[in-house]
Amino acid sequence: MKYGTKQQAAKVHDALVGQYPNAKCTLDFKNPLQLLVATILAAQCTDERVNIVTKDLFRKYRTAKDYAEADIVALEADIRSTGFFHNKAKALKKMSAELVANYKGQVPGDMESLVGLAGVGRKTANVVLGNAFGIPGVVVDTHVSRVSQRLGLTDRKEPEKIEADLMKLLPDSDWTMFSHLLVFHGRNVCKAPKPDCERCVINRICRYYADAGA
Repeated sequence: MKYGTKQQAAKVHDALVGQYPNAKCTLDFKNPLQLLVATILAAQCTDERVNIVTKDLFRKYRTAKDYAEADIVALEADIRSTGFFHNKAKALKKMSAELVANYKGQVPGDMESLVGLAGVGRKTANVVLGNAFGIPGVVVDTHVSRVSQRLGLTDRKEPEKIEADLMKLLPDSDWTMFSHLLVFHGRNVCKAPKPDCERCVINRICRYYADAGA
């Protein structure tokens, strides 16, 4: 079996689509601003916890102007349970102020503009682009990084290099869904620190499984 090939990536994609037919972004949102906020809050926090917090948060703060003008202490209290709430509150206020000042309060739909916002890196930008705007992107979180390395789809450690490797292996129409599939597989089977290889539907095309001598 050759690893890190388009053929392997296609087999992984097809097998995981069968395993996780309902794979999708698990953050709750109704518009690009809500997804951007939720994704920032999701750093070092579970999507489940973020969804609990944003249920009330999105009713209280409806526009970028609302976040930009929010009392920082109140905003910190509103997002406290997501962790790192001091830094997240500062990022939300600064990011929202930039949206108001530069984009009339609207979330821009391109990578360059998004990563220019406070607290927004390529991972967050790709989440927003792929799920709120329908613009394909590979989201490299801890699950995507771990699973793609174990499979042998990449030998890189840096998220941006992993993103570039996966983009080369798949048609752009599959980028967003492939990210969802690897996240679902990482949460359910290919866990850290020990994957459940015997229950894995793609173990026969996985370098980690082969190297383990299975």
